[in-house]
Amino acid sequence: MSSSPTRSLHRFANPGQFLRLSGAILPYLSVAALVTMAAGLGWGLFVSPADYQQGDAVRIMYVHVPSAWLASAGYTGLAVCSVMSLIWRHPLADLAAAEISPVGAGFTALCLATGSLWGKPMWGAWWVWDARLTSVLVLFFLYIGHIALVRAFDDPTRGYRAGAILALVGVVNLPIIKFSVEWWNTLHQPASITLTGAPAMAPAILWPLLVSAIGYTLVFAAIVVARTRAAVMERRIRALLMARAASEGGA
Repeated sequence: MSSSPTRSLHRFANPGQFLRLSGAILPYLSVAALVTMAAGLGWGLFVSPADYQQGDAVRIMYVHVPSAWLASAGYTGLAVCSVMSLIWRHPLADLAAAEISPVGAGFTALCLATGSLWGKPMWGAWWVWDARLTSVLVLFFLYIGHIALVRAFDDPTRGYRAGAILALVGVVNLPIIKFSVEWWNTLHQPASITLTGAPAMAPAILWPLLVSAIGYTLVFAAIVVARTRAAVMERRIRALLMARAASEGGA
């Protein structure tokens, strides 16, 4: 009789198996991430043509767009880990969520910073309370709130539970980010790449953008895997030290 999906999840999430698997793939993942990101940025910043309206300012896109995509994608991963923690008690879900949120916050901050740099020559202002910009700022605060909640309790389990609940509540902000330019009259331009239509940009600009996005995504994944590995090993070392202290105290 085959095992249930829940048992399969728990077997795959065994810390020892995770360390062995991630240790094998992390070097290749890291090299692929750095090479792809460097290729995308080099192609976009130095080879691709300037935009006929925005000029060279459009090159900020090769950093801004991938970081914006990963800000939302990272929070989606955080929410998935929270569901797995609250419902299935996935052994690594809490650790993964705790390591995703700082990385996601960093990419969200990069998105906001590059958006401001792009907005100044385009809109004449570093910041406007636009629906898209405001909802991304809320996303940044959600990440910061998750980081703080996870570390706010003496009992780590309570911190993980509180962080998971906040992460799931904050999911409502993701469709607001996605559809804000359609629901409200905003300064932010609509998406140039959609699943239902042709891209609204020239191939000479589109392809380096896609390569940059893949590179940034691999970098995000490599950082999260490395941080989660470190968290698993830290937990193991802490457990060994506590067991040694208990045995010495009982001797």
